[in-house]
Amino acid sequence: MIRTSVAFPATVLLLSLCMPPAAQSQSLVDGPGAPPASTVAPHSPQAQPPSPAQSSTIVVRPDLTEEQMADLYMARKEYREASQLYKRLAEQNPQNAVYLNKLGISLHQQAALGPALRYYERAVKVDPTYADAENNIGTIYYQRKKYGKAIKAYQKAIAIRNDMPVLYSNLAYAYFEDKKYEEAIASFRQALALDPQLFERNSSRNGSILQDRTVGDRGKFYFLLAKSFAQAGNLDRCLVYLRKAKDEGYKQLAAIKMDPAFAAVIKNPAIQEILAPRPEDTPQI
Repeated sequence: MIRTSVAFPATVLLLSLCMPPAAQSQSLVDGPGAPPASTVAPHSPQAQPPSPAQSSTIVVRPDLTEEQMADLYMARKEYREASQLYKRLAEQNPQNAVYLNKLGISLHQQAALGPALRYYERAVKVDPTYADAENNIGTIYYQRKKYGKAIKAYQKAIAIRNDMPVLYSNLAYAYFEDKKYEEAIASFRQALALDPQLFERNSSRNGSILQDRTVGDRGKFYFLLAKSFAQAGNLDRCLVYLRKAKDEGYKQLAAIKMDPAFAAVIKNPAIQEILAPRPEDTPQI
């Protein structure tokens, strides 16, 4: 299963996290523009004091648009409900690339890759400058292990927007799985130059772009990340990923002694400690 990540606007997440489940469900059923629970003014003579049961229940009906409601469903991983709303929006606004792209994501998260791809492609056709949708096309091909096509899609996205670290990161993963390791390192370095904390958080934005971080050879992958951080002069992150590579059983750690990328850090005691064999790896006489 593809590991895709997607973020949502803070207001949507706040509503999702703060409302009790019952209140959330009610607000989504009522929707925007629904009449309030009572049309009687609080101090009207007709107003009745609430019963104990009523006073303990707070019904929240935020005035959300259909798109915000769909985003809320996505934040709660209720993808089927989200796709129904996005589909209606896309049908009502067939030239809206954002709706088409979000509909693609909601289908993608349901593993409906074919329909998701079609909506991503429609989004790009509507707006050829929409890098988010072009990137998402790449994630479809990445999951299908068609890494050459994924690379081309990510490159197209970067040609549109060269300031988005997630695009370089996705490109790097595709290069890695295509066994183009030097290209992968170069793309990782570019991603890290734009966002040094890229691997410590989600880089998706506003529910419109996907990031895939699944890899086959995790040991080698972590080693390449360590190499990228070493070249960038970030010893702390280099150590983190060297340890991860070692934990994954990567067998070629000793090669860093002859690798120019590690020349500036090779004498560090922490690096030497990582290179030292574990007791269980030491041959018994």
